[in-house]
Amino acid sequence: MPDQEKIVLIGAGSAVFTQGLIADLIDRGWSAELALVDVNGQALEVSQRLARKMVQASGAPVRVSADTDRRKVLPGASAVICTIGVGGRRAWEQDVFVPRKHGIYQPVGDSVMPGGASRSLRMIPAMVEIARDVLDLAPEALFFSYSNPMSTICRAVRKATGANMVGLCHGVNHTAAFIAGALGVDPSRLRYAAAGVNHLTWFTELRVDGLDVMDKLVAVARQQLESRGKAASDGGNNLPFTWELTRLFRAFPAVLDRHVTEYFPHLFSGEKSYYGKTLGVDAFSFEHTIAIGDEQYASMTRDAMSDSGLDKAYLERMGGEHEQVLDIIASIRGDLGNVFSANLPNQGQIPNLPLGGIVEAPALATAAGVRAIAQPALPAGLAGTLVKHMAWVELVVEAALEGRRDLFVQALLIDGAVASVAQAEALADDMLAAQAQYLPQFKTAAR
Repeated sequence: MPDQEKIVLIGAGSAVFTQGLIADLIDRGWSAELALVDVNGQALEVSQRLARKMVQASGAPVRVSADTDRRKVLPGASAVICTIGVGGRRAWEQDVFVPRKHGIYQPVGDSVMPGGASRSLRMIPAMVEIARDVLDLAPEALFFSYSNPMSTICRAVRKATGANMVGLCHGVNHTAAFIAGALGVDPSRLRYAAAGVNHLTWFTELRVDGLDVMDKLVAVARQQLESRGKAASDGGNNLPFTWELTRLFRAFPAVLDRHVTEYFPHLFSGEKSYYGKTLGVDAFSFEHTIAIGDEQYASMTRDAMSDSGLDKAYLERMGGEHEQVLDIIASIRGDLGNVFSANLPNQGQIPNLPLGGIVEAPALATAAGVRAIAQPALPAGLAGTLVKHMAWVELVVEAALEGRRDLFVQALLIDGAVASVAQAEALADDMLAAQAQYLPQFKTAAR
C-alpha cells in the first residue's frame, strides 16, 4: 500500500470527469498527487487551471501536475485512470452522422452499432499504446478505464498486452437508483444482481429488505405500458422499450432506452421507428447531447481561465462516471471487500457466456485487486441478447488491431443495423474515409 496515492489521469481534457474526481479527492481528504495528461495542450491547460483553483479553494492536500507526455508522469503511479476520447466530440459526431446518410439512426453511437464500431477503430490503438506504457513504467499501478466502447477497449487491451485493465461505468449504479425510484423505495434498501455487457447489463435479482421484488417491478412495467402506451420516451419514466423487455424477460436492462435500443437495431431501423419518433433526432437527440458537452466545456474554460475564484458548486460531490473509482481504490487499500460492478474477462463468472470476453458483473475489491464474483447462468433469452454482441466485439477488436476492412464489414453485418452486404461495404468505406486521420492502420481500406 503506497504512503500516498499518485493518480495519473490520462484524458484529463475531459474536464467534467476531472472536476468530479478532484471533488471526490477533496471530500475524502486524501493526501495525493494528481498528474493530468492530455495530448491536447489547450484542453490540458483548462483542466490544470480548474484543478488548481479547486485545490486552492479547498485547501486540500492534493498536488496537481500536468504534462502532454504520459511517459514523463507514469513512473511511480499507484493508479492510472483513462478517460480518453480520440478525436473528441467532432469525431464522435461523424460516428453518428455518417450512418444517418445510410438511413441508420443512433441515439448514442459510443458502444455498439456502426458508431460504436467506428469509435473502436480509433480508440483501440491508442488505448493499447497507453497500456504498454503503463506496463513499462508503472506495472504495479491499479489500471482503470472509463473510455467507450468499454467492451471492445478492455478486450483489445487484454488481448494485445495482457494488462490488467478494469473497465468502470456508472450505468449499473444509475439504473439501480432508477429501479428503486420506480419501486418507491430508498436506494439503500435495494439489493440486486446485475450481469451482462456494458450498456446491456441485466438486473436478474432484486430484493428490498430481503424480499424478492422482481414481480413487483414487472407489475410496474405492465402499469407503465398500459398507462402510457407505446409513446416515445420523454426522458422520464416513460421508457417503453425498457419496460417491454422487463415484462417479457422478467429482468431489467441497464442503461434504459437510450443505450439499450442500440443493442436491438433490427427493431428500430430507419426514421420514426422508435414508437413514432426517430432515435437520435426527436428521441434522445444526439445533437442536444453534443451541444450540452460543448456548452459545459466552454463554461469550464471561462471559469478556469478567468482571474476570479470558482463557484463553490465546483467543490461539491456530484454523480457521474468518476464516482466509483476512489471507492474502489479505498476498498483495495483497506482490503474491505466491497462489491462493485466491473468490466472484466469472463473466467466463468457468467458461465453461459463466452470465456475471455469482457462482461460486466459484480466484483470484489480487496487487497488482491478487483476480482469477479461467480453468478448463476443467465436465462437463455438474456444470454441470447449478449452472445452475438460478444462475437461482434471480437471482430471489431481484430479489425482495429490489424487494420482489416473485411472484418469491419463483417462486424457491421452481424450488428444488425444494415440491410445488405452492399450497404455494409458502402457504410464501411464512408466511415473509414470520415475518420481517416485517426486510422493509420487502414492505409488501403477505402476502395
